[in-house]
Amino acid sequence: MKFPGQRKSKHYFPVDRRDPLISQSAVLAERGKAYVVGIDQTLVDIEAHVDLAFLERYGLSRGHSMLISDDVAEQIYDELKSNNMVVSEFAGGTIGNTMHNYSVLADSHSILLGVMSQDIRIGSYAYRYLCNTSSRVNLDYLQPVDGPVGRCFTFITEGGERSFGINAGKMDHLDVAHIPETIIKESSALVITAYLVRGEDGTPMKDAAMTAVRYAREAGVPVVLTLGTRFVIESDPQWWRDFISENVTVLAMNEEEGEALTGFSDPLAAADKALDWADMVLCTAGPVGLYMAAYTEEDFKRETTLPLLPGVIPEFNMYEFSRPMTRSGCRVPKRIYSHISPYMGGPEKIKNTNGAGDGALSAVLHDMVANAYHRSAVPNSAKHVAEFLTYSSLSQVCKYANRVSYEVLAQSSPRLSRGLPEKEDSLEEVYWER
Repeated sequence: MKFPGQRKSKHYFPVDRRDPLISQSAVLAERGKAYVVGIDQTLVDIEAHVDLAFLERYGLSRGHSMLISDDVAEQIYDELKSNNMVVSEFAGGTIGNTMHNYSVLADSHSILLGVMSQDIRIGSYAYRYLCNTSSRVNLDYLQPVDGPVGRCFTFITEGGERSFGINAGKMDHLDVAHIPETIIKESSALVITAYLVRGEDGTPMKDAAMTAVRYAREAGVPVVLTLGTRFVIESDPQWWRDFISENVTVLAMNEEEGEALTGFSDPLAAADKALDWADMVLCTAGPVGLYMAAYTEEDFKRETTLPLLPGVIPEFNMYEFSRPMTRSGCRVPKRIYSHISPYMGGPEKIKNTNGAGDGALSAVLHDMVANAYHRSAVPNSAKHVAEFLTYSSLSQVCKYANRVSYEVLAQSSPRLSRGLPEKEDSLEEVYWER
């Protein structure tokens, strides 16, 4: 039984031959149903080398970030392009990055919802967004808009100092009419970011995102939320706790966002507290590595054979070989935790940490979709004696997320250009049967 994708690791693809007892046509049909839907503020990151006179001419604050109007953004972009000052133009956005990386890892399709300029010129920022997105990401459901997508300008002056200009364009104008109910209800997961549900006044994005969440909940589709930035959370942490408790299955955050949400600076303590509201938590902690926390059924818990780790919860990884479940799906819920240090100590040089968390989340999504796919294709498998959230143990999901995060950091780009190597030295020991 092969899952969508080309990974050769037996941890993810334990059988390399066709099973004569399983209809191959049925397998192919189920493969098409295994996908993720993500909603994003479509934006493009534009880097350019400029001088101080350029910043002064457009009223940009040196070394700071400023919002700029559509007209000013167009003037800036035209001048940068006409004078060959642009260094790079790449597709951005938290969920866009995650969908791209998921499709690269799984070699399978995902669906991105958002807006896109209806008039696209060759070489423009909207054109670059399309070029920098994996062909496996289905963009057919993007809403056409009369205007630009979001643009984040990075102005690099002599000495390497960076200043930022952010123009939202039409990125928050996704409306409810462009949220496909059937597509969401038949998906394996819906992925959103905190920016969407606390949208700008006068824009329809919040209503669109909340409608998508409602569709997912009605169909029992896991809702995955990535927090995005601590500043959004700390403005009203109780609102976010209530929202997560009511709507979210999987929560992704870093240690700063975790502290803003829970009040705990320790990432393990923050992940543990977040289980009060979500069913599974991913918390990236920079050079400390990453933590995961989840629930499993008491009867299905499995002890680790790895060294037990100290922390605010003593020997917290005791049952990390267990597979995550929703709390409501457990007769007797048991909290489980796992941690892993940065792969190979982390890259020697890290130029940009942007996208590391998105990469980790894409790995978690890959394992979740693999589980949904396998459950549909082989429902009588011993792997599905209960409604597990992932195909793999919490420990293995943690390893996979960590490895993908490393790959993103090593290439200094939030979007993977290729999948992981076929042979992974970090996965010599495999526990797919656990």
